[in-house]
Amino acid sequence: MSTVTTLTELRTIYGTPPADSVAVRCVLPHLDKHHRAFIALSPFVVIASSDAQGFSDVSPRGDLPGFVAAPDDHTLLLPDRPGNKKLETLSNILQNPHIALIFFVPGRNDSLRVNGRARITTDPALLSPLAVQGKSPRSALIVAVEQAWLHCGKAVIRSRLWDTGARAKPDALPTLGAMLADQVAGVDAAQTDARLEDANKNRLWGEAGS
Repeated sequence: MSTVTTLTELRTIYGTPPADSVAVRCVLPHLDKHHRAFIALSPFVVIASSDAQGFSDVSPRGDLPGFVAAPDDHTLLLPDRPGNKKLETLSNILQNPHIALIFFVPGRNDSLRVNGRARITTDPALLSPLAVQGKSPRSALIVAVEQAWLHCGKAVIRSRLWDTGARAKPDALPTLGAMLADQVAGVDAAQTDARLEDANKNRLWGEAGS
């Protein structure tokens, strides 16, 4: 098996983009009007982080379009909605502030990528504008933008991501509860599916009783 171990080997295989190519020149050190418009339309972003040892995590974040705020060209505010309380992303950021984001807009093949440094805030003045249905997030990420660029749609086009004809059939996989029951001893599939359905219907933006 041939393993690539150096950048020189890698560049020999793929070559190097010209310094004046659009792919190189479109990477900006700040947000511009098009980036901010894209973020305002985006209901879904994926965030990559890693801890001090380099162990990585990729986590989805979704909400109503524009749930990530861009108060200026150098800053993003990303609310943390209720989840499983494992806190992988937030724990990583406490150890290593470097993060990467990729924003999607349903129906568009292009995406928006942002790299930067994040910190966690609980400032009520910042959290209050991020409230949904009267519920403010417990915390939010303040992201200092270091790089931002629009990314072409080849991956989305190849995957047919938005093509309804390419969707898997509902019974192509077992339910999430059934899969978890196979993986975790003592889990009841029906009870887990019922609990997940209740959480997805009634507790998207706030925990029960909160």
